Amino acid sequence: MFSTGQLIFAVCFFIAFVTLMIYSYQKDKKLHKKEFKGSFKILIGFVIFVLALLAAKIYLKK
Repeated sequence: MFSTGQLIFAVCFFIAFVTLMIYSYQKDKKLHKKEFKGSFKILIGFVIFVLALLAAKIYLKK
């Protein structure tokens, strides 16, 4: 399906991408804590909302 060269490129790209993402996150960690206070509460609210929609769909399907 994929050639050897494509697989090698994919693995190298994945390793480089993950490494750069970790480096970028570590570099901006202080800024994230300062600017995004309370974002976890919004995430929890969103998950609860999606679960409520799923429950309503299942309930109304019966």
